[in-house]
Amino acid sequence: MKQLYTKIHQDKTTKARLGTVTLDHGVVQTPAFMPVGTNGTVKGIYHDNVKKIGYNLILGNTYHLYLRPGTEVLDSFGGLRNFSNWDGNILTDSGGFQVFSLSGLRKIKEGGVHFQSHIDGSKHVFTPKKVIDIQKSIGSDICMVLDVCTPPEIPYRAAKEAMNTTHAWAKTARDYGENLEGFKGNMFGIVQGNFYKDLRKESAEYISSLDFPGIAIGGLSVGEEKNQFYDYLSYTAEYVDDKKPRYVMGIGSPDYILAAVENGIDLFDCVLATRMARNGAVFTDDGVVTLKKAIHKFDHGPLQEGCTCTACQKYSRAYMHHMVKTGEMLGGMLATEHNLTYLYNFMERIREAIKEDRFAQFKKDYLERFYSK
Repeated sequence: MKQLYTKIHQDKTTKARLGTVTLDHGVVQTPAFMPVGTNGTVKGIYHDNVKKIGYNLILGNTYHLYLRPGTEVLDSFGGLRNFSNWDGNILTDSGGFQVFSLSGLRKIKEGGVHFQSHIDGSKHVFTPKKVIDIQKSIGSDICMVLDVCTPPEIPYRAAKEAMNTTHAWAKTARDYGENLEGFKGNMFGIVQGNFYKDLRKESAEYISSLDFPGIAIGGLSVGEEKNQFYDYLSYTAEYVDDKKPRYVMGIGSPDYILAAVENGIDLFDCVLATRMARNGAVFTDDGVVTLKKAIHKFDHGPLQEGCTCTACQKYSRAYMHHMVKTGEMLGGMLATEHNLTYLYNFMERIREAIKEDRFAQFKKDYLERFYSK
């Protein structure tokens, strides 16, 4: 399998690591946060501006892109990159989580997942091979294999059955992708096992043994308590091949990002930054600021001192408060650019702390300030 990850430096007091992931459309400096572009667009911001901030890896969603615009449209454009005018790297998830979220509209069988579209009720089947075919049409640089995502607190037997299905599908996808003509994506296996440590260990070791170019730790941030997330992330990471890029899906708040980095995780994504922005909330070093609050009405200062986004360079908190209160589209767009800029700069600060062997102190100081108000 292709070697994607190069470790540059290991923090002396934690498992945080500095590295690169080399993909066909550019090198990604890690640890790295990925903006989410579910339908082929990061909501509320031009792709050019996403690139200008510094990002060169964004996430697309296999389930949504399969339903709309569909693989025929994507094939006619030569993939999502041309279709959406994004020239950086693309990671696509398998659609497993979205299908899991459909609940009554899907049924998991040995060969794949049978589900009904949330759009029009039409019936579809995702198999391990079909999901790779869809991601080939998308033109993904990183492709996730189909897995069975499970909610917290399911019985042990059900968790083990789901894990075994995930393992079988992973091997099928790997073998299929190795012989698929024209397929250039780097496939990531996904660790499952729910919240049972023996299953987590078994899954991490099995997925690592399949020698995927990268590995994702799945089944976290699905509704469990924060301390449970921390515990199972730390435990699972111990058994995941550390020569590969390691990815935890669906985390995007500073505390979760710092916990992931501390445990040697390289990649993560979440819709939180852009969803918060559309609802008038922004990240700052002093915590999340809700712009609708009247306290901002006469505030002449920026959202965050030193931030390079358009909102912080050109507008006041008072103006942002006004935009959000009046429901102006510009308010959500400016807040989106701010949150993505803030997280990009946050990751640069994290990488610098790792380089200087002070990550543990950075994490402590950052969280104390972030939660001080």
